[in-house]
Amino acid sequence: MRVIGLIQARMSSSRLPGKVLLPLAGKPVLEHVVRRASACPLINDVWVVTSEHPSDEPIQTWCEDHGVPCFRGSLDDVLDRFVKAARASGADAVVRITADCPALDSHILGEVVREFLKDNYDLFGLSGDFPDGLDCSVFRSSALERAWRESSLPSEREHVGPYIEKNPELFKVGGLNYFNDQTLGHHRWTLDEPEDYELLTKIFDALGGDAPFGAPNVLGLLERHPEWIKINAHIARNEGYKKSLLKDKKAEHV
Repeated sequence: MRVIGLIQARMSSSRLPGKVLLPLAGKPVLEHVVRRASACPLINDVWVVTSEHPSDEPIQTWCEDHGVPCFRGSLDDVLDRFVKAARASGADAVVRITADCPALDSHILGEVVREFLKDNYDLFGLSGDFPDGLDCSVFRSSALERAWRESSLPSEREHVGPYIEKNPELFKVGGLNYFNDQTLGHHRWTLDEPEDYELLTKIFDALGGDAPFGAPNVLGLLERHPEWIKINAHIARNEGYKKSLLKDKKAEHV
């Protein structure tokens, strides 16, 4: 099975514009994500999937300069962008990774892909109470194609997985509870707000941009500096998806 990592990236974040190219330990956020995804031996290749909007030209330029395949598609219909990128890359399955997760753990990513490959899953992802910023999911390309044909709600087009997740009778869905019974959902290592950038800067300056640190290293660091967790603790999780659900309600009344 040909497994391709697709890193979802755009410059037009409303809360932190240009976030995917902000520097962390001397390298752009996007470079950290590409390197961590590429370190997973079960992923055959890593592509960046961005939009055709002019604001995303810097992402394509970065990819060209660093020899990273770049696919450009719809800005708002992210499902369409992923399906067409999967076709272009010849993927049997794609790993969805977001460019705002520079602390992505390559080992955990590999375990998720490994579990996906063990059975005939349509979608398999990290599950349980894990730090925000470690998110990764593997989709069978044929399942994405069906979701692309059948989904219509904003939340199903602006995000890749909701249609599949909401229809368990049509798709085989599973998850890896990597952290077992640990309560780690209050940790926020993703990049959406200036406070997130402040925390990630501290983490990367402390652990090093070139060091292959993983989730245990970050957790250990934050045990030594518990006050850092408060920097972005007030920010709600999955704000983008919540906004899409509000659009669903409006669409239902049209």
